[in-house]
Amino acid sequence: MLPKKYVAIHTTLLASLLGLLTACSGNPNIEKLFDADPQLKQTPNPTVSPVAPTNPTQATLPNDFPDIPRYPDAELIAGEPGNTRWQSSDPSNAIATFYQQQLQSNNWQIVTPFSTTGENVETSLVARKNDLEVKIAIAQSSPDTEYVISYQQANAASPAPNPTPTIATTPTEFSDLETVSEPWRGYVENLAALGVLSANPPQSDRFDPNAIITRREYVRWLVTTNNQLYANQPNKQIRLASQSDQPVFKDVQKNDPDFATIQGLANAGYLPSPLTGDDSAVLFRPDAPLTREDLIAPKVALDLRKALPTASIDGIKQTWGFQDATKINPKALQALYADYQNGAQANISRAFGSTTLFQPKKTVTRVEAAAVLWYFGYQGDGISAKEALAAQQAQSQNQTQ
Repeated sequence: MLPKKYVAIHTTLLASLLGLLTACSGNPNIEKLFDADPQLKQTPNPTVSPVAPTNPTQATLPNDFPDIPRYPDAELIAGEPGNTRWQSSDPSNAIATFYQQQLQSNNWQIVTPFSTTGENVETSLVARKNDLEVKIAIAQSSPDTEYVISYQQANAASPAPNPTPTIATTPTEFSDLETVSEPWRGYVENLAALGVLSANPPQSDRFDPNAIITRREYVRWLVTTNNQLYANQPNKQIRLASQSDQPVFKDVQKNDPDFATIQGLANAGYLPSPLTGDDSAVLFRPDAPLTREDLIAPKVALDLRKALPTASIDGIKQTWGFQDATKINPKALQALYADYQNGAQANISRAFGSTTLFQPKKTVTRVEAAAVLWYFGYQGDGISAKEALAAQQAQSQNQTQ
């Protein structure tokens, strides 16, 4: 209970305040001091309803979305037939590596791979399987990474422009074909008529069958022959690299005369390189002699157009019967095992005949390389240089009639 003197003071203050308010009554200037701030008054808006918490509509995957691996830490943010948009908190290079590796292991043909250098990534990847073409385009954004997966029938796609001219081919008549024994002579004659073989030395008329072929010359022949044999099937052609491509090999720069073919084959995933996950393959050694291992591996990959099967040393011994199987590079074992499954069109048999020794590090002659390139395809689905030449001649006759 308050002392009496405080009660008296309290009563006096209340009386003073009541008097002041009474005195202010009727005085508009003073009354305004006690009015509420008009800006704080709420004016009801009849057109705006109270906002209730809602859940945004979740994007749904189109019914025709292709059967491709999905990045595990990505969220679909938009989808319509033929086009989907995704978002992930992971960096772009992680997403690119995932799709490039997963598509290859699921038998997709990588037409244009992602090109990674450090943390930078090429904008898009294009892959084909059967008649379907898929494009994955990655865009840097902050804080998340967005990417688009679009798809369409390959035969409905607009033809991809070839950034560099197709390698010119001119039928060649070599003066030393009599030095080439059968059955190799027929292989060389057919390929020479298609114009895919070069003379040795250059500017001469000699094929020089027993000379050692270099790695650069073999890749040039490989890409040119593939594109000639499949001249009417653009989906099986190797796209030549353009000057805008970042060189994948330190020793094959843009000013190299064979940059377009070597880089193009690497871009397509048919040469070991950092693009295929082999970070140690930073040198191509274009002028080094070609070995039997390096002869077979990219050619068989082009025969199959899909991931190579798993293989073991014992598997090679049981199939080919090679006594030196333990000396073969593990990556070449897969190509050799798949080549055996190609039966009568196996590259090993066509180039080297019957042998129980592979001699993986042995250098390859120009005529052996020509024998390998004479036929492309797998288990009956393929084409030979002889067939391509006949088709080419028939087309020329039809045009003259």
